[in-house]
Amino acid sequence: MSVEDQFPIKRVDHIEFYVGNAKQSAAYYRDGFGFLKTAYRGMETGDREVASYVMEQGHVRFVVSAATVRDHEIAHHAHKHGDGVAVIAMEVPDADYAYRFTTERGAEGVTPLQCLTDDHGEYRYSIIQGYGDTLFKFVDRSDYNGAFAPGYEQREVIEGKTHPGIGLASVDHIVGNVELGGMDKWVRFFEEVMGFSMLTHFDDDDISTEYSALMSKVVQDGTGKIKFPINEPAEGRRKSQIQEYLDYYGGPGVQHIAIITGDIISTVAAMRQRGIEFLQVPPTYYENLTERVGDIKEDIDRIADLNILVDRDEEGYLLQIFTKPIEDIPTIFFEIIQRHGSRGFGVGNFKALFEAIEQEQALRGNL
Repeated sequence: MSVEDQFPIKRVDHIEFYVGNAKQSAAYYRDGFGFLKTAYRGMETGDREVASYVMEQGHVRFVVSAATVRDHEIAHHAHKHGDGVAVIAMEVPDADYAYRFTTERGAEGVTPLQCLTDDHGEYRYSIIQGYGDTLFKFVDRSDYNGAFAPGYEQREVIEGKTHPGIGLASVDHIVGNVELGGMDKWVRFFEEVMGFSMLTHFDDDDISTEYSALMSKVVQDGTGKIKFPINEPAEGRRKSQIQEYLDYYGGPGVQHIAIITGDIISTVAAMRQRGIEFLQVPPTYYENLTERVGDIKEDIDRIADLNILVDRDEEGYLLQIFTKPIEDIPTIFFEIIQRHGSRGFGVGNFKALFEAIEQEQALRGNL
């Protein structure tokens, strides 16, 4: 049996944000990103300490949670980091096995197997420590068919299997920023503890501008569906975007979430109409674009109008675009990506993307 087979993961089950005001955050993801609020827990359901909204679209599930009492871990997390990702939950066949497998290989255990029941069955989970204050949660839904989990009540009902929204379909990858020297440590963690393998890596020659640079390695599970790029800052003339994140977030954490769409033009157009702001690359990026990346199915003028980036590798091409940070501080943001065969990460766009980010850093006085 291979290492990958020893630790099967079905999918990213959900991503939980700890925030200052969950009701407002839920409204942001509904109005700006097209999510439905499918489940809720809070005072009205008997929870006196936490309010959580489950937001779904396609196979993407976010949970936004806020403490309703001051002395609570969610309140402390939001105070320390601002709004951010606190929990990356992965659906597994057996949450007890996942906990034992990872802790026996060196993971720091946080919560051993917990079994919660209600009229919809038994929901099982366990938790280990990830980078910084981020938690990795293992969820087993094989005997549970409720809206989300015990303690939650159903709200908006999805017609069919998934809510199409504005076309956001599934999580492509989740990027973590770690401190200088921490990247290799966490690559080893994923390889040795969770049976992942390294897919690719980029050094400061690949990802750099005149002013700043970063280094990145990408790990994936045995199926190749679960991907975690890990970034660390590199030496540069000025502060890199990774160091800026670490300074404002207060340590390592999730930098951005990449979400797949089947039609990036319609998805991004809808998001812009809904008020979501994106990074802007210079118009010169689109000069001779077809000479650089070859023929693509999408309309070049429309792509330029929406400021979408294109990159090609030996397997195909991809289109991608990045939002501006969604907080008042320069921490978490989103990537919208459409793949036509390419399994890469847009290395040909790194320079243009970095220059766009540095423009924003300069406006903030942080470059």
